[in-house]
Amino acid sequence: MESPGLQLLAESAENGQLLLIGGYNPYLLFLAWLVACTACVATLNLLDRAANAEKTAARTIWRWIAVACLTIGIWAMHSICILAFDSPLEARYGVVIALGSLLIALIIVQTLDNTTAWRPNSRLLHQLFKYALCMLAAGGLLSTHLLIGNTLAGNSDAASNNWQPALVLAVITLLLIGSCISATIVDKKLQLKEHDLRRVNALLSQLDQARASLQQVAHYDPLTNLINRRGFNQLFAEKLIDCATRNTRLAVMFLDIDHFKRINDSLGHDAGDELLKTIATRIKLATRSHDDVVARFGGDEFCILFSLSQRDEAQGMAQRIMLKLKEPIELSGRQMVMTTSIGISVYPDDGTTSAELLKHADLALYQSKGSGRNNLNFFSPSLKTRASLELQIEEELRNALNEDKGLSLHYQPIFDLKSGRVAKLEALIRWQHPEHGLLGPDRFISIAEANGLIARLDHWVLRKACHDLAALSRLGWQHLGIAVNCSALNLVRVELADEIENALRTSGVAAHRLELEVTENALMCNLSSTSQLLRQIRALGVSLSIDDFGTGYSSLAYLKRLPLNTLKIDRTFIQDIPASSQDMEIVQAIILMAHTLHLQVVTEGVETIQQFEFLNQFGCDFIQGYLLSRPVPFEALPEILQQLDKRPVPAPDHATFVLTNQ
Repeated sequence: MESPGLQLLAESAENGQLLLIGGYNPYLLFLAWLVACTACVATLNLLDRAANAEKTAARTIWRWIAVACLTIGIWAMHSICILAFDSPLEARYGVVIALGSLLIALIIVQTLDNTTAWRPNSRLLHQLFKYALCMLAAGGLLSTHLLIGNTLAGNSDAASNNWQPALVLAVITLLLIGSCISATIVDKKLQLKEHDLRRVNALLSQLDQARASLQQVAHYDPLTNLINRRGFNQLFAEKLIDCATRNTRLAVMFLDIDHFKRINDSLGHDAGDELLKTIATRIKLATRSHDDVVARFGGDEFCILFSLSQRDEAQGMAQRIMLKLKEPIELSGRQMVMTTSIGISVYPDDGTTSAELLKHADLALYQSKGSGRNNLNFFSPSLKTRASLELQIEEELRNALNEDKGLSLHYQPIFDLKSGRVAKLEALIRWQHPEHGLLGPDRFISIAEANGLIARLDHWVLRKACHDLAALSRLGWQHLGIAVNCSALNLVRVELADEIENALRTSGVAAHRLELEVTENALMCNLSSTSQLLRQIRALGVSLSIDDFGTGYSSLAYLKRLPLNTLKIDRTFIQDIPASSQDMEIVQAIILMAHTLHLQVVTEGVETIQQFEFLNQFGCDFIQGYLLSRPVPFEALPEILQQLDKRPVPAPDHATFVLTNQ
């Protein structure tokens, strides 16, 4: 008889019947089941590795190893079961049955492989399911061997010697299966380490990107993508070391865009940003090579660092930049033409440290802006001397304001040609400097404006002038008015109207006796806000006067819009009269225009009788100048006023001045 998977052969001498006598050793059967179960567990682990493998070749290799592992387990299980069978008959493998067991192994591998796709939320449940499946598979394999058919009687001896080969076979099989399990464990750890390394590399890459981003933010301007001040200083230090080593020269060029604030105020900050981008691109194009460093320090300030052999090279580059910026720029539907002021310092002629060279280039830039803008200047020692003097004056002026010491007002009379007497006074500030003596406003007003002291200075002049006018009123000059100059920077302060009202109330002076003098340029800086502030001041009863008319915009439009009372002709139109008939015609036209606009006319700088007679002849309302009196301190003012009130007015000689067209 043939049983599935195993053939037992015997011959009967008498009747041809085959008698099978024997049984299975339960301990060896359990060992066989344990081998099968271990093989299934190892196969499932191998399939897990195959499922988690990242490469296709690795997945294929792990699957074939799983097939081999399960096949070895099945064959070992069959062999142990044969050894567990106690019979006197000869037992051996059949080729067909062996190949069939390999097919069973493939089917089981495929079944187990499908179970790896099932991943419940509970990892413990998944593990229990795998082990239960392995136990069932091992039991199923074992049962295929035990289905032998009918049992025949026969004689057999005890097969005690089967234990040793069964145990050897089980140990070898378990070692092979254990090696497969160990391989999966090692491979899993290696894969986890590889994943960790990848995560570390990814984190390092992110750190590098973050570091690069921080480097970009820390050393580059986000708007123009140029190097910022910090990055510039770092490169500057490196280039200075290089220049010192190679004994070469280095130029530092400061650029400031002229009147850039007007673009922001009129077109908005977005348009200003677009303009800065265009300017940065043009400056970069005007440089010679990538070795030239172009940086934006903030606002409309740029700085260029470049090597050179002659100072003329710096001048040539500056001129190229100025020409490049003068090319029209399309901005918000308008054609804009920009100019720039430039200051240059050169290493080692003008300094040996970065701070020194930057400071000297800034002083040269300040000189360019002070000389009319759209200009370039090299640093010179005289600029440093001037800067030191200005710094000293600033400190001492601040102390003078804090201590109310050294400042005083001088007054120059303004003569009424119609009434023949002094009608008002112009208050002019003076400063008794401890080293430089008596200083006029031209020596320190610009310094006060540049350093934020002009508001305090104007306020001091206003209060002092109102106080002195009240004192003159008590001396009998109740009809006198007083004119006080107002800085352009002070006209943007909304507190100005309140300060004027407070000064009038404190001194007890009537508002109509105070006149505020402003220049044309001051009015045009921000006409809309300035107009509103002047209307508030005019509402107090204070008169308003345009100072130095003819030297600024001289626009009839703002003369009509602003609540003005008086127009003051600048001295430059008077000094050549009567020699210049052209100036005489200009003055006559200004007087006629002002009267047409219902404005009174004051002419300053009158120094000769001929000028006096000319202005009197053509209807000027007031005159002011050295012909009447120089500015005098308050103590000398009463005497001067008495002399002027008693002095007869010269009779005009109308035949003296006959205007001719030229």
